[in-house]
Amino acid sequence: MTIVAAADGSALGNRGPAGWAWYVDEDHWESGGWPHGTNNMGELTAVLRLLEATADLDEDLIVYCDSTYAINTITKWMAGWKKRGWRKGDGKPVMNLDIVQALDEAMAGRRVRFEWVKGHAGHPLNEAADRLANAAAVAYREGSGGVAGPGYGGVGPTRTGYDAVAVTDPDPEEDFLDLFSDLDAELDSVDAPRSELDRVVDLERSLLASIVRSDRVTVAGLLDAGWRGIGRSGRMWTRAELLEWIGPIPGGRDLEVVSVTEAAPGVVLLVWRGSDEHGATLRSSWWRREGSHGAWRQYFHQGTPEGD
Repeated sequence: MTIVAAADGSALGNRGPAGWAWYVDEDHWESGGWPHGTNNMGELTAVLRLLEATADLDEDLIVYCDSTYAINTITKWMAGWKKRGWRKGDGKPVMNLDIVQALDEAMAGRRVRFEWVKGHAGHPLNEAADRLANAAAVAYREGSGGVAGPGYGGVGPTRTGYDAVAVTDPDPEEDFLDLFSDLDAELDSVDAPRSELDRVVDLERSLLASIVRSDRVTVAGLLDAGWRGIGRSGRMWTRAELLEWIGPIPGGRDLEVVSVTEAAPGVVLLVWRGSDEHGATLRSSWWRREGSHGAWRQYFHQGTPEGD
């Protein structure tokens, strides 16, 4: 037998009342939250509590998540963080460390497959988990929050203390951006660190991936606050316009690097070639690093039909 579940998090303001939930069916679910938390805390905790609730069952587990941060944390980044003493690739401490370390323990020996689903797109399990997580966040906002739900297998919900976990990162914007600094830092492999130019190419390539383009919050974290762009048609784009429009590219798009140059310390110009039904396009992207150890952000992009 395979247990199929969804896990989701919710935050009202993303630093305020927050909730988490996992859902299998009406007889198997759980939710909880914090008076002051973040969406990423909720996403991770939902998966953790699902793993805890099913720990005694010898069953495969499929978990649907609409958070690339949660999936990447568990399946891509966690092993590298642990190997580096729970530090990210740039040397900074891992955020939500207590939850991440508990996830590392809970995943040991488990047969789990994670599947990304687009949020608010009608997936029944994801929609149920989303409603429960949001309801938990609202309950904490109104002062009546707490752990709720039958748990799994008729046993009450597990209570491990994670409802009381504190938010330790002091920067109000840092948790919103932590996915993107992690993406920047963890694109290098655990055993083969990549150059900064390689990282910029990887980040540009990630902007073409459907899983990233389907999540406007993820895209927003890769773009500078003052981002501007010029399309191959000559149209000028603002950051807000791009975020409203962006979505998966039908059929995908390959990225052929033409040149990648460090124009100044912390500034990289990437020129690449892409092809689609309209023909080949040369594209130039300017990336800027925030501080000596900060994340890379694209701040300008232009596409020009090749041959023009």
